[in-house]
Amino acid sequence: MISFDDVSKVFPSGARAVDGLSLDVPQGKLTVFVGSSGSGKTTALRMINRMVDPTSGTITVDGKNVLNVDPVQLRRGIGYVIQNAGLMPHQRVIDNIATVPVLKGQSRRAARSAAYEILELVGLNAKLAKRYPAQLSGGEQQRVGVARALAADPPILLMDEAFSAVDPVVRHTLQNEILRLQSELHKTIVFVTHDIDEALRLADQVAVFGPGGVLQQYDAPAQLLARPANDFVARFIGLGRGYRWLQLITAELPLHDIERLAASALDNKQLSDGWALLVDDDGAPLGWIDADGLRRHRGGEPLEEIVTGVGSVFHLGGNLSQALDAALSSPSSVGVAVDRANRVIGGIVATDVLAAVEARRQT
Repeated sequence: MISFDDVSKVFPSGARAVDGLSLDVPQGKLTVFVGSSGSGKTTALRMINRMVDPTSGTITVDGKNVLNVDPVQLRRGIGYVIQNAGLMPHQRVIDNIATVPVLKGQSRRAARSAAYEILELVGLNAKLAKRYPAQLSGGEQQRVGVARALAADPPILLMDEAFSAVDPVVRHTLQNEILRLQSELHKTIVFVTHDIDEALRLADQVAVFGPGGVLQQYDAPAQLLARPANDFVARFIGLGRGYRWLQLITAELPLHDIERLAASALDNKQLSDGWALLVDDDGAPLGWIDADGLRRHRGGEPLEEIVTGVGSVFHLGGNLSQALDAALSSPSSVGVAVDRANRVIGGIVATDVLAAVEARRQT
């Protein structure tokens, strides 16, 4: 565990970056420090590995005061990922990843061998190992940065605005990767960002920093959204708190029966009033069709002209926001729920989502 006990940092200029910070970063969890520019979040992170030393207060890692640990040895036991990856441009990818294990005394051959395994772990092709950083895309560089930080298997990983320099699509992919890695590795991660949506998506715990490096709130994402500690936190989160909250809650909803028609057997089916879901031979959804559309199809109209799109599909295990979107985007007002194989398993309705929200509010 990482603990801050009344920690402050005042620079020689007199600027106070962090003011009286006290919090515990739980072991094996992903904690996000979020705030606007100049709020002290990065300074707080850098005090963990002594890139910056505190002016007052105590920071401990597994019960040891970091000021009593040699900074070089401390940093070799803590992974560090920064914006733009920070890779050494003159070294190939494989040697960038092997850097810390070699510094810790591992043979270069053994370190390179392990680096290939780390490449696969972060979702990169081994063919990239011989390339230089300049030959990689921004997203690939960031993955290499994560691989380098993980190469020595540190228990702690610090990530400072790690995904800020890439485009939104790549950023979303990298966020998925870090969540996947964390589910497998269970590292103690401190992640710094200025993006509240990124913080809410990634974190087990969120620390919101305000002006002057003052901690405004430290809570689980759902609690942060449901009960902001003060006006500053509410303004920082911004509008749409309810929508963001829905994204954090796993949907445990009843599944309703949906009338289904196999596309290969349309000519032999009758359809009552309302909608039916057209599925392929594997049970995957193709679109909605009503009785009028079925009659038109039997009259010669092509199927693609009379089938209405499914709308958003709800995947089993998804959140309440995805469930509500599926229900509201469906022409039948019944969202289509599918399993991991994309087979239809039933329907979901908006009233069940609202009932689930109300039940959560009562707890």
